Amino acid sequence: MKKVKLALLGCGRLNAIVAEAHANGYLPEYELVGAYGRNPLKTQTFAEHFQCKPCHSIEELLALEPDIVAEAASPEAVRDYSEIVLQGGASLVVITIGVFADTAFYNRVKQTAVENKQKIYIASGAVGGFDVLRTAALMSPIKATMTSKKSLRSLSFTPFFTEELLQITEPTQVFSGTTKKAIEVLPFHFNVAVATALASAGPEQTTLNIDATPNFIGDEYKIEIEGEEVKTDLNIYSRTPRIAGWSIVAVLRNIVSPVVF
Repeated sequence: MKKVKLALLGCGRLNAIVAEAHANGYLPEYELVGAYGRNPLKTQTFAEHFQCKPCHSIEELLALEPDIVAEAASPEAVRDYSEIVLQGGASLVVITIGVFADTAFYNRVKQTAVENKQKIYIASGAVGGFDVLRTAALMSPIKATMTSKKSLRSLSFTPFFTEELLQITEPTQVFSGTTKKAIEVLPFHFNVAVATALASAGPEQTTLNIDATPNFIGDEYKIEIEGEEVKTDLNIYSRTPRIAGWSIVAVLRNIVSPVVF
């Protein structure tokens, strides 16, 4: 059977998980054809290690004629390359979902996918339960709230950090607002919140609360959905960010699976 040609956009630790999963037999239906990152030396090293072609432009990556491009790069990469990838004949797996809080951009990318008969696959990152969220949103208008527990260290170089936080002994709220506003303030931090919002009430109607938590390691998210017929609480904890890379692997497996979850 002909293998699905996979290319990677981004040569950091998340796509390294994807490439390692491919090397270890988790993605047997795929052929890893190339990788493109913003650092040429890092891209070269990455590609040599995982035995694929190092690419130094998006055009060079698309010249490999991939069926799917898996992104784990940056908000700028998603904004700059999403439409180019779709127009180039590849579907796109996205982990840096925060830019899709921009409704106009999100709708434009969706239309580009339709016009080119391609798909955009949203990786869940460190959260989940998208099937329940989407189903509840179809049944009736819903209220969606997400609470994120963050360590003081993870907030130390953000606008939310103050010296007073060093004295706290219990979780302290440092932000409450829409997921759209959160991603505007911290574009790299809350992709999972936007993914949750897109699967439920939308970025402008989903509330995100951020709690600074002393002596805490990892990420913890609580998602609360309430509609006329469905109410659910989802609690997800991850000790490291590795779950985000593995969520890309899970999406890629689902794409080619005869049984889709």
